[in-house]
Amino acid sequence: MAMDKLQGKVAVITGGSSGIGLATARAFVDEGATVYITGRRQPQLDEAAAAIGKNATAVRADVASAADMDRLYAQVKAEHGRVDVVVANAGYIEVVPLPAIDDGHYDRIFDTNVRGVIYTVQKALPLMPRGGAVILVGSVASFSGMRNYSIYCASKAAVRALARNWALDLKDMGIRVNNLSPGGIDTPIMDIQAPTPEAVEQMKAGFTQLIPMGRLGRPDELATAAVFLASADSSFITGIDLCVDGGWAQM
Repeated sequence: MAMDKLQGKVAVITGGSSGIGLATARAFVDEGATVYITGRRQPQLDEAAAAIGKNATAVRADVASAADMDRLYAQVKAEHGRVDVVVANAGYIEVVPLPAIDDGHYDRIFDTNVRGVIYTVQKALPLMPRGGAVILVGSVASFSGMRNYSIYCASKAAVRALARNWALDLKDMGIRVNNLSPGGIDTPIMDIQAPTPEAVEQMKAGFTQLIPMGRLGRPDELATAAVFLASADSSFITGIDLCVDGGWAQM
């Protein structure tokens, strides 16, 4: 049943074609928002917008490109004049051991996970009114060691630092900034972290053993948390790291 916690709000959600981004876009629309979803692959974006069904616009954009993000927000400005909620969700992950780290691995991770988060928020600011909300999607990897994930973990630690600093930087504008940290969520990004379907299932089983609740999380469970951080329900909350991880990194 549709609710109205985000009634009339305009939201931009990067990485919105699958997983947590798509689930968040659906939840925002159900709560009354108009959403723009971005990604780098137009067919998947179009499928996602069709799946959401209403009040969703797909814009192909690479978050690491300043020009792409300028173009995105120019469209939002032309069509709505403002953006109330920004969800910097687009992320990239590769599993690479320390001896194999090279420029390409580092750049792919940091271009999307850090530079992309910066552009996503920076370019939105001229359109954001008082009462706006920014949600950065980090990871429990920001403070938990994970073997062969060092550059990814470092990038998510940077995202956590950005949330803290921007909560201060934007307080005089009346904009709240919070970090949302998933842990062990069953999304398509899991499938690229192991070489075979069997290895993927083995990896998921290993993650499940680390999670006190005994299962992987669902994208809609992250979406519910994002609705909370985007809405007036969290009006006195800024700068926090909300971990949705089944207890994985909390014990």
